[in-house]
Amino acid sequence: MLHRLSRNLVITGTLLIWLIKWIIRPMEVGDEFTRYLMNVSPNLFGSFLIPFAAYWMFTGRDHLMARVFRISNPFELRIVCILGFLMLVLNEYLQQIPLFGRTFDYNDILFSSVGLIGSCIVFGKLQARQLSAAVI
Repeated sequence: MLHRLSRNLVITGTLLIWLIKWIIRPMEVGDEFTRYLMNVSPNLFGSFLIPFAAYWMFTGRDHLMARVFRISNPFELRIVCILGFLMLVLNEYLQQIPLFGRTFDYNDILFSSVGLIGSCIVFGKLQARQLSAAVI
């Protein structure tokens, strides 16, 4: 159940992020606040998908990456979320290098953090529900 939900959520979330980044944002619709939300929403949604993507891609596999990003208990979920946060921050700071042609923004880090904390809570509850259902 959680594996299929994770797959569907990651695919739908990725399509939503692409829709926002490449169709809605370039049209510059709405007022200033709406444009602000459109600028930070890919970070929020993308970071929310991290534990679900890790679970979908690495559950049942045994290679090195699967061992690092496996999520079978709350401790491993926290490890994946911490590693995801570190990668998000590193990605944002690398955007300061002009070669990449991207812009650094503290709001991106803030909304990535909010999305990751939210997904850690939601995924943890879904995983606990699945584990308790499996025990019964």
